[in-house]
Amino acid sequence: MIETIQLDPTKANLRKFTEFQVDLYAGNPYYVPPLVSDDVRTLSPKDNPAFDFCEAAYFMAFRDGRPAGRIAGIINHQVNADSKRHNARFGFVDFIDDVEVSEALFKAVEDWARTRGMKRLIGPLGFTDLDHEGMLVEGFQELSTMATIYNYPYYPAHLERLGFRKESDWVEFVMDVPDSIPEKYSRIADIVSRKYGLRTVKYSSRKRLKDEYGRALFHLINEAYEGLYEYSKLSERQIDYYISLYLNLLNLDLVSLVVDSADRLVGVGISMQSMSRALQKSRGRMFPTGWFHLLRGLKGKNDRVDLLLVAVKPEYQNKGVNALLFTDLIPQYIKHGYRWAESNPELETNSKVQGQWEYFGNRQHRRRRSFSKDI
Repeated sequence: MIETIQLDPTKANLRKFTEFQVDLYAGNPYYVPPLVSDDVRTLSPKDNPAFDFCEAAYFMAFRDGRPAGRIAGIINHQVNADSKRHNARFGFVDFIDDVEVSEALFKAVEDWARTRGMKRLIGPLGFTDLDHEGMLVEGFQELSTMATIYNYPYYPAHLERLGFRKESDWVEFVMDVPDSIPEKYSRIADIVSRKYGLRTVKYSSRKRLKDEYGRALFHLINEAYEGLYEYSKLSERQIDYYISLYLNLLNLDLVSLVVDSADRLVGVGISMQSMSRALQKSRGRMFPTGWFHLLRGLKGKNDRVDLLLVAVKPEYQNKGVNALLFTDLIPQYIKHGYRWAESNPELETNSKVQGQWEYFGNRQHRRRRSFSKDI
């Protein structure tokens, strides 16, 4: 017997909702759990400023009284107003390999979305682009990253059976970290620097970075990503939230800023030592011993770095600014002993972004997909 329950968004319920995923993947060598407390904060209407323009509902399915699946329904009214569409999103979705369970979960979200006037269901997506998005369809035997979704291979088949079809794909690459800066990158960076009066900036103080460029960094992301698939512009409250949440975690060696002659920010590259193994060991929990594994993940030796984001001001895109960023970052990767770099998701149609990896040994190792269905 299948029972589907809509959860009140209390902290206790949101923790159960989040921990279902961690339990479902226990022992899987490729799955990387989220930090449970971070997901609970993201899902909480009291904590996440995205609820200024979003609404959400959370459902769990039970088979014979035992947890069997979970799903979130999300409506981003800001994106819908900008796109003049009536889309609901689904996200934070996991389920056992049981068609009755997946059918019950999606029926619950579809019914919820229709009562709010929505015409279409798309996902997996979160509240904004800084949440996990895209269902894995290739690369099930590759270690996941902290910024991406891992799912079992049966998930896409369940969605197709329920009438969902491909909406958009993202691809991911793993690159070899070279022994030195590629000569062509150095040459392009020198030309761009002289032609446009640009230079890279490094910080050793997180406080100074936040004070001088914290807000500008997120405003730049809004500019650079505007127009991308289902992008949700970050509000001022969200910017404050993310500055507080994320910038304190960064190793500033792995952050590169590009500014013009007036010190205006025109490009940023943010990378982070891979936390995949540390999160696996902690099972996404800080306590009782998870903090130790997470601290070692941040401070210890590692052979892999995650390229979390690259953003360039629109008027400087396709002018070689990326070369400036990576001529600054590659020596840091070498210094820290990284052998591989993960690109994280890029839209499959974004050939210009993918073209920047041609100077490195690279392999496209994962593909993920958003699906859609008229409701």
